[in-house]
Amino acid sequence: MSTPTRRLTVAQALVRFLSVQYTERDGVRHRLIAGTWGIFGHGNVAGIGQALLEAGEATMPYHQGRNEQSMVHAAVGYARQLNRLSAQAVTTSIGPGATNLVTGAALATINRLPVLLLPGDYFASHAPDPLLQQLEHPTEADVSVNDTLRPVSRYFDRVTRPEALIPTALNAMRVLADPAETGAVTLALPQDVQAEAHDWPEEFFAERVWHVRRPAPDPYELAEAVAAIRSAGRPLIVAGGGVHHSEAEEALKALVDATGIPVASTQAGKGSLRHDHPADLGGIGHTGTAVSDDIARTADLVIGVGTRYSDFTTASGTLFQNPAVRFVNLNITAFDAHKLAARALVCDARAGLTALTRELAGFRVDPSHEAAYRAGRERWEQVVESAYTAADENAVPTQTQVLGALDAVVGDDDVVINAAGSLPGDLHKLWRARSPRQYHLEYGYSCMGYEIPAGIGVQQAAPGTPVWSLVGDGTYLMMPTEIVTAVQEGLPVNLVLIQNHGYASIGGLSETVGGERFGTAYRYRAADGTFSGAPLPVDLAANAASLGMDVLRAKTVRELREALATARASDRPTCVYVETDTAGPAAPPAEAWWDVPVAETASREAAVQARAEYERQVADRRHHL
Repeated sequence: MSTPTRRLTVAQALVRFLSVQYTERDGVRHRLIAGTWGIFGHGNVAGIGQALLEAGEATMPYHQGRNEQSMVHAAVGYARQLNRLSAQAVTTSIGPGATNLVTGAALATINRLPVLLLPGDYFASHAPDPLLQQLEHPTEADVSVNDTLRPVSRYFDRVTRPEALIPTALNAMRVLADPAETGAVTLALPQDVQAEAHDWPEEFFAERVWHVRRPAPDPYELAEAVAAIRSAGRPLIVAGGGVHHSEAEEALKALVDATGIPVASTQAGKGSLRHDHPADLGGIGHTGTAVSDDIARTADLVIGVGTRYSDFTTASGTLFQNPAVRFVNLNITAFDAHKLAARALVCDARAGLTALTRELAGFRVDPSHEAAYRAGRERWEQVVESAYTAADENAVPTQTQVLGALDAVVGDDDVVINAAGSLPGDLHKLWRARSPRQYHLEYGYSCMGYEIPAGIGVQQAAPGTPVWSLVGDGTYLMMPTEIVTAVQEGLPVNLVLIQNHGYASIGGLSETVGGERFGTAYRYRAADGTFSGAPLPVDLAANAASLGMDVLRAKTVRELREALATARASDRPTCVYVETDTAGPAAPPAEAWWDVPVAETASREAAVQARAEYERQVADRRHHL
């Protein structure tokens, strides 16, 4: 008995296969690959491009981008908003289109967020050799520029024969849907193979549902974790992005309500508890709050939930100073669960937190611990109010007052997006997260240019949700191109564009490490050859308007608040442009250290002094064993 087949090209078969892949968790199904972003060139126009055209929008929605890197950012924003249960694909030509994917792929993999990359590749037959944009390697003829995607992909394959697509496509879906494995997945597609026809088994195109598991904790690991918590005097939970990905916010709240254990959050985990919960201490680490870092320094047990413990979280190994401190790490990946010599609890965040709440029945932290962190919360709230509030409503706002104006305008379900510059530190310290998805910070890769395309992805994932992409002038100049896409698609992304004439974040860091703000200001060259002349006459608001955005210029705190309210009510992509007062009150200082090595020998006094401070700080670093 012959197996029914369908004759399609490799590209047509791949698009058809992707259109019938689904994830399922807790009984709810999501389309795994919900759409495809693409810029076409000779490496994919006659293959994937033709296949998308033939399939039609109902089978595989197509999104037109302006930059390959930013298309990946949009897809990542989409996947994060939907808790990694749905993703998007990105197709490019060969050559620069393909290599432009590398930064976005690294961002996706570092943040454990799924995206499917489909770059074109050289002819598998080597019939035309070399072809346009082909990298010729003198000793490895099978190498192409797509091999740059190998180290930043969780799964990589080059489909050199039609029949190889079947196992490769199945493996790609397995990785994308696996919460412990997910990240960027790359299928490099030689352009001749894309257009080659093959008789495909009909079963390849049947609907397939990938169950997203919630592994329960191992009984032994659970018992060890419970014993450690019960014996702790000053426990602290560090909530990471895994809390959100698992939709474990309510489970975390139940544990905290029952035990009184306070919660500090990483950039990815902020919003795991609502900001006004009495046990929410805000951000932790170098950009954390004073109360979080004070509690962390004296904690005798740190319970990490869904965090990978970046150097910002641990203050480069100097934050957890209690000599007796130990760690319990609840994480779906063993790799992260075993960090800091922790007792590992390898499981789904929601399942693990629910089990801990059950097994810790009757346990509650000492009242003195609870009183200490609640008092610290109250003190920090006064810091936030001071940073947000302007003494004169008609004055030029500082950057923290920009956040205060936005805080007064947003609703519980608005999404605030940022990734790089000085804003992540201010947001981590000060932002009052009202819901699990409101605080959207990409700080695993901290990639300038992420914010605008990610806003588009979030809008696609959650239509009708007010989305705010916060960028400084340095980030805006990196990648404003997807404004055109937002306009084209009618997606009302709100852009808050802050002009401070340079790289403010790195300028401040440069000053602390003896670099004297070298190369960080956007200014004319002065007579001495340095960039210390007048600010450049660049009109970024006019640029945003030229790309199709509505633009509102705000010069004062009052005008800013009014402009933000107008933008939120608009159904068009809108930019609120504001030039900030860089000489006004500064943001709250860092409450914990970050290791940026300082020159060991230098002739300039600023670097000599910075090195002395560096040696003082680095002495506090420890390995947790």
